[in-house]
Amino acid sequence: MEWKTHGERRIYSNPWVNLCLVDVEQPDGRRWEHHVVRLRHLAVAVVVNDRREVLMMWRHRFITDSWAWELPMGLIEEGETPEQAAAREVEEETGWRPGAMKSLIYAEPANGITDSQHYVFRADGATRIGPPTEKNESDRIEWIPLDQVRGMIDRREIISSGSLVGLLYVLMDESIR
Repeated sequence: MEWKTHGERRIYSNPWVNLCLVDVEQPDGRRWEHHVVRLRHLAVAVVVNDRREVLMMWRHRFITDSWAWELPMGLIEEGETPEQAAAREVEEETGWRPGAMKSLIYAEPANGITDSQHYVFRADGATRIGPPTEKNESDRIEWIPLDQVRGMIDRREIISSGSLVGLLYVLMDESIR
């Protein structure tokens, strides 16, 4: 059953988010305005070294007032591919230059209200190039053993959807090998 779209109007806009009202008609004929949050798209990087450790950042998110481990990630800039954005974010946020990026998975979290697209990549290995250039991203940067990640998820030490999607995919892939 497909909903029909009859139009859209933007009610708030800035460089990061647009809030829109979309005139939709449901299959039963009911018509109404649905709130839609239009976001810039996101690139996420799962960087794994030869010791089976993943590069992560311990950071605070003020919106939920929570501390948790996250993968390097960030918005895709104009004219940049998702792969380029993932590599750039790793360097800026961690000071490590990742190896070649390989596409892992594509996800649309909360696609009932937002159009946010998440592109998740894996890099095997990284080279330390210096301190992070993004000074406000994290409190600590560490290589976390992959075999500890499941317990961290269970203890809610990893909660961001981009991090969860990437890590769970890598863990699933590792268990199949």
